[in-house]
Amino acid sequence: MSISLGSGEGEDAILSQINTTPLVDVMLVLLIIFLITIPVATSSIPVSLPKQRVQERVAKPENVIISVDKAGHIFWHDTPVANMQALVDRLKVVSVTRPQPEVQINGDQAARYESVGQIMAACQRAGIAKVSFITEPPAPGG
Repeated sequence: MSISLGSGEGEDAILSQINTTPLVDVMLVLLIIFLITIPVATSSIPVSLPKQRVQERVAKPENVIISVDKAGHIFWHDTPVANMQALVDRLKVVSVTRPQPEVQINGDQAARYESVGQIMAACQRAGIAKVSFITEPPAPGG
């Protein structure tokens, strides 16, 4: 009776021929699962995003147009305003009229945000309900 033990060369030959197909299959399945679950995980909170719209406004004569130039000077229509308190006083007079006119802010692109913010704060202090911004429409085609 003899027991046949495999030679050392045969075991090395078996270990060197590991089949990588199952490994590739597992990796592809994990990749597919990852690609499917990522969009679900990132958009789990329902949010209604605003749509871009360009709405042309009809300029009514009762609307108040406040302009800010790039130096930060404030104008009521075409008349310069001395300071913020004078602007608030003029807005308070306008705010009691019925129907209350709309205040349209026309700010220079190079004007500091602080100037526009002060006008918005003045409108709030005076009790103006409707404030809008005048902008140039985008170029046709985007």
